[in-house]
Amino acid sequence: MPNHPPQNLTVAATGASGAIFLKHFLIALEDDERVQTVNFIASDSALRVMAEELDLKGRSDLVAQLLGRAPSGGKSSRTSASNKIQMQSNADIGANVASGSYPAAAMVVIPCSVGTLARIANGDASQLIERAADVSLKEKRPLVLCVRETPLNKIHIRNMFRAADAGATIFPLIPAYYYQPASLDDLAREFSYRVLAHLDLPQPQAFRWKG
Repeated sequence: MPNHPPQNLTVAATGASGAIFLKHFLIALEDDERVQTVNFIASDSALRVMAEELDLKGRSDLVAQLLGRAPSGGKSSRTSASNKIQMQSNADIGANVASGSYPAAAMVVIPCSVGTLARIANGDASQLIERAADVSLKEKRPLVLCVRETPLNKIHIRNMFRAADAGATIFPLIPAYYYQPASLDDLAREFSYRVLAHLDLPQPQAFRWKG
């Protein structure tokens, strides 16, 4: 993990259930003044899951919708979007995060489908998400994969081992319960804080076990 808070992060969402975890992760990054740039990539499957789980209305103003800043009435508004979180097309293999010369400090895939896990673990970098992950591994930068699937078969387990052996951190999308969360939002928010703490971005609101 980095020895100082990363200012430039790549965040990807893929087609596994758990869009609420992505939502709270992006909100935390948006509010964290230590983070200057977030390049956000969503696969087509992720967009479908987000629409179903978060009741998003179309793909316009996606970041604003995820942050809860979308204008009412479905009208587009540039002022509602984030200046920090920049959308990237998963089909754009020539985007900035596709190059090792671009100074992305770390990458998080949340949620990470087992299909995306398989492509990352086996070096299939035909889309931007997998290419950016491949760059993170080859440049020895932190890569956190919030894998979401159950039950796991042997292929999934082997691919998790391969990704971890290549340098990724497998951070399963498993929330904590010992702090007695009152809602799904509480669960997702606290999990996001755990991921950020892993990247040397601890959040002051996070629960800390005192024994």
